[in-house]
Amino acid sequence: MSHLRITEIFHSLQGEGRSTGCPTVFVRLTGCPLRCGYCDTRYAFSGGEWQTIDRIMQQIEKYQAEHVCVTGGEPLAQQGCGELLTALCDAGYRVSLETSGARDISGVDSRVARVMDLKTPGSGETERNLMSNLDCLTLDDQVKFVITGRADYEWSRQLLQAHRLSEKCEVLFSPAQQEQDATQLAEWIIEDRLNARFQLQLHKLLWGDQPGR
Repeated sequence: MSHLRITEIFHSLQGEGRSTGCPTVFVRLTGCPLRCGYCDTRYAFSGGEWQTIDRIMQQIEKYQAEHVCVTGGEPLAQQGCGELLTALCDAGYRVSLETSGARDISGVDSRVARVMDLKTPGSGETERNLMSNLDCLTLDDQVKFVITGRADYEWSRQLLQAHRLSEKCEVLFSPAQQEQDATQLAEWIIEDRLNARFQLQLHKLLWGDQPGR
């Protein structure tokens, strides 16, 4: 059985995406090969504790939650991530995976809702996007663009339209905290009649940048 390096396992409310507001267990894996300028989980770059999948499952079970989100860091950077996702699905959880666009998602269990963060120019990691991932997306998946300014918005809008992303999956536009005014982003989306969902990070509105919340 695989071992995974875990930064934290905690119970909170989902702050983003389709299940916003739902009680969710978060499994945050340690490590990430990217260094995005707007990253808010730098504490997950290193450290953590090696755990078996059985031990991870035992900790999740005690919260009696329906939703489980596997996140990071970049969870797909650990080889055992796929095994964990399948174990969660087999146990009957509603499972989501939060991943960058830099790792191949084609091998992820089809029962998992994949939330893929395509890296905008403001992240400093645009060249890491694995564009072949766009061909793997389904209506159960979500693509997120974190917007740091007008240039990011235009880049994201053009990509959305060029690849007809809204026909493949749900598209999320999220303002980078302290970099992009939320109201302004909302107005751009309305003015351009984008087929995208504007979102704020609920967990940050409630608890700020506190780890484990």
